[in-house]
Amino acid sequence: MVKPPFTIRDLGEVAIRCGEIGPMFAFYRDIIGLEVLRAPESGIGFFRICTGYAGHTCVLALFAAEAGAAAFAGTTGAVTAGSHSSLHHLALTVDYGEQDEAVAWYRRHGLEPVVQEFPWIGWRGVFVQDPEGNTVELVAKDPAWRGG
Repeated sequence: MVKPPFTIRDLGEVAIRCGEIGPMFAFYRDIIGLEVLRAPESGIGFFRICTGYAGHTCVLALFAAEAGAAAFAGTTGAVTAGSHSSLHHLALTVDYGEQDEAVAWYRRHGLEPVVQEFPWIGWRGVFVQDPEGNTVELVAKDPAWRGG
């Protein structure tokens, strides 16, 4: 078995597609007690779970069913494996310098990754879909990012 040119370091994010984001957001904020990173004004809310690998905060993200269009065409906002799951995506933390190698690795294996920047928090994600259609992200914090 050939090993990939990157090492999974941590769980970066868990994202859940919600039928009703208001009650879900209130539950994780008020009942579970997670720290709010970003309120869901645009239909997407973020909570801090803990400090993770290399400065990447481990988060829980809540997506309203119609918000946060998936990185891949053809998925729907319906709440129900793949685009029908309540799991929006799974994010795994890697080193920022390994993301380009990950893109090449995925392409060698017949996958076409989507790379997306998140400048509000200094992250870059490399997204692919698993055989069931679930989105998997390799996420890293840009070491040059100097935001708050």
